[in-house]
Amino acid sequence: QLNHPNIAQIYGLETSGDIRALVMELVDGPTLAERLESGALSFTESLSFALQIAQALEEAHEKGIVHRDLKPQNIKASTEGRVKVLDFGLAKAMDSAGTPTAELANSPTLTAVHGTELGTILGTAAYMAPEQARGAAVDKRADIWAFGVVLYEMLTGRSLFAGPTVSDTLAGVLKTAIDFADLPADTPPAIRRLLRRCLERNPKNRLHDIADARIVLEEV
Repeated sequence: QLNHPNIAQIYGLETSGDIRALVMELVDGPTLAERLESGALSFTESLSFALQIAQALEEAHEKGIVHRDLKPQNIKASTEGRVKVLDFGLAKAMDSAGTPTAELANSPTLTAVHGTELGTILGTAAYMAPEQARGAAVDKRADIWAFGVVLYEMLTGRSLFAGPTVSDTLAGVLKTAIDFADLPADTPPAIRRLLRRCLERNPKNRLHDIADARIVLEEV
């Protein structure tokens, strides 16, 4: 359903016996996670990447698609300044019968271990919205939270919530105060306000539409 220059394209579905494989566009270059290993990005590059991510999310949200697993590992960020967001709508949880469970299907990147144990959260906990961490239903505002976390990390060069264990990380998502003083001193007030709106723990008070973030980024 998605055809956008900032979203990696799915070209087809192939099957071989019991194996099913998605055929995705080959996107060269490092992921944003790899770029962030060497520290913060420049302010200009951070905003350029954020704008492209916002445009990708806007395209998806307009079609009723919520990513639910937005994180630097799912964002290609070339040194030429181009962004491609990967793996839209692929995060699902399955019960032992292979059907989505009503509660777990709302959480990103869950895996069934040996086909029976459910709810093993992989390395995406640091980007979960608080309502995801609680196992509640999610909508596009969960993507807006993750977008805010990614933008914060591009500007500061440090993880906002990652802890030594998944439990510590989820506790950080739910309760740790966000230190906006860590942002570069010359970060414009409009970007600080945008981050605060994106990182509201109560989704009712969070920015409701990623298009509003795009407008702010374009203006800045």
